[in-house]
Amino acid sequence: MALQAVGAGAFAHTDAAMTLPAQPATNAAPAPSAHPWWRGAVLYQVYPRSYADSNGDGVGDLPGITARLEHIAALGVDGLWISPFFPSPMRDFGYDVSDYRGVDPRFGTLADFDALVARAHALGLKVVIDQVWSHTAAEHPWFVESRSSRDNPKADWYVWADAKPDGSPPNNWQSWMGGPAWRWEPRRKQYHLHNFLPQMPDLNFHCPAVQDAVLDVGRFWLDRGVDGFRLDTANLYAHDPLLRDNPPLPPGERGDSPVLMQRHQFNADQPESLAFMQRLRRLLDAYPDRFSVGELGGPEPVRAMQAYTEGTRHLHTAYSFAFLGPRPDAAAVMERLAPWADHSGWPAWAFSNHDAVRVASRWGAGAGGSFALSAGAPSDAAQAALPPSTWMALLMALRGTLFVYQGEELGLPQSRLAFEQLQDPYGIANWPLSEGRDGCRTPMPWVAEAPHAGFSPAPPWLPADPAHAPLAVDRQAADPGSMLNTTRALIALRRRHPALRLGTLTALVADGPLLVLRREWQGEAVLCAFNLGAQALPTPAPLAAAWAGARLLWAQFATSADAGLAGGAAVFLGLDA
Repeated sequence: MALQAVGAGAFAHTDAAMTLPAQPATNAAPAPSAHPWWRGAVLYQVYPRSYADSNGDGVGDLPGITARLEHIAALGVDGLWISPFFPSPMRDFGYDVSDYRGVDPRFGTLADFDALVARAHALGLKVVIDQVWSHTAAEHPWFVESRSSRDNPKADWYVWADAKPDGSPPNNWQSWMGGPAWRWEPRRKQYHLHNFLPQMPDLNFHCPAVQDAVLDVGRFWLDRGVDGFRLDTANLYAHDPLLRDNPPLPPGERGDSPVLMQRHQFNADQPESLAFMQRLRRLLDAYPDRFSVGELGGPEPVRAMQAYTEGTRHLHTAYSFAFLGPRPDAAAVMERLAPWADHSGWPAWAFSNHDAVRVASRWGAGAGGSFALSAGAPSDAAQAALPPSTWMALLMALRGTLFVYQGEELGLPQSRLAFEQLQDPYGIANWPLSEGRDGCRTPMPWVAEAPHAGFSPAPPWLPADPAHAPLAVDRQAADPGSMLNTTRALIALRRRHPALRLGTLTALVADGPLLVLRREWQGEAVLCAFNLGAQALPTPAPLAAAWAGARLLWAQFATSADAGLAGGAAVFLGLDA
């Protein structure tokens, strides 16, 4: 789905609107040790270009992240996921890698990375890094050799195919960045596959040597101490070797661009991708406490997530664009959660990331969209503005591993940029239908009164949003009722209660905007109730019946069973199971 940005004002949160039991600013309670650290964990995504600039060149870097690790630790999260920092021509800002074993000079050095890992581990944080294995940059030495002839040692490391007799591409596959997914290479007199930009050729995972080389890359970073991998576009690793045409979608399911007008039957979700995940899992299992999470796009996100996480031989967990599109109502939330009740896999969930309109804008006023590998579908949820604290509370109630995107803890709204300020190739290609992904990638605001909100002393690669300055970390840290301190309290709540982190999930109410969940684990139960609409509603019966004898763990816009649930309300009640 194409990005659709919406405007949003600064987030306001008052003590009168909340019941906030006293919580430590950091998480003092350890995660349950009898289960893998990643199960139910909360991970914080860092987009390096926009997090913190340590050397004044206007681009965030690894030393900048290291200098701000205390902020991440103070959230109480279990670790951080760092988006790509490898050498790259930056056509897609790091997701086009030219050297899998290095650090781009813009971001620092391998020594800087090692220092970051050491400091993170000293603070009790796990470090998960992006791995972009479905494709490389055209400048990668593997591709330089592969494109040189049809008989070199790496000739079959990428997906090459002859033209049709009329010179047209081998099939009808479309690129997510626009146009056909095939580019002509005159040296070989063949086309190569690119699911994204033409200068981002797809690796051939049907070639055993490619799989071996990729696993060697993984081993390199595991040996440097990383705790896991986030796998970009994990279900695009393998392709149909017969290169069959993708069938068209029915008219009612088609999107606005050619890539969203076909069913990706033959260029995604091939069985060879799952077979490779088994090889990767064996590698990860050879290192203690390592972890993998796959990014999976497609029109059936839960089905894909379950296939890639089933049992103990595939990925540890996976997330999709299931919650990165339009605002859901209670039934839509349960459509994503219910299938996991009796499944052996473990889900992961994110409400924001570097490819999606920030949740404070996208769901705050109900606007849709993200850079998703499917056309998506609208929701019938009431579309009045709700505060970002509602969505953070909902996220912390879910069963699964959770991801919080930088700035989400501050309630940052989506930024609006002029066309001449855009950097994202997707946004530039699809303007004005889509404003692209730059609006969720603007610099992190650290100091409200500092130039560029404390991100850098120099003009940043994307402009610092003036609307973000009042929401800067220094301002919110000093305000007990701020979104930042609300986020800290909610993460601490999740870690203190194993029922929230590890427990079963049952929906007691999922009707319109009303959602009541029961999380239960080893003698403890937590009721989590939400009004995802704007209108005040009576307290749902299961919540009202439990309230008098329960412990109020955390609440927003709700003070008692008799008072009902205001729009955006969230309530966590502790019970004996």
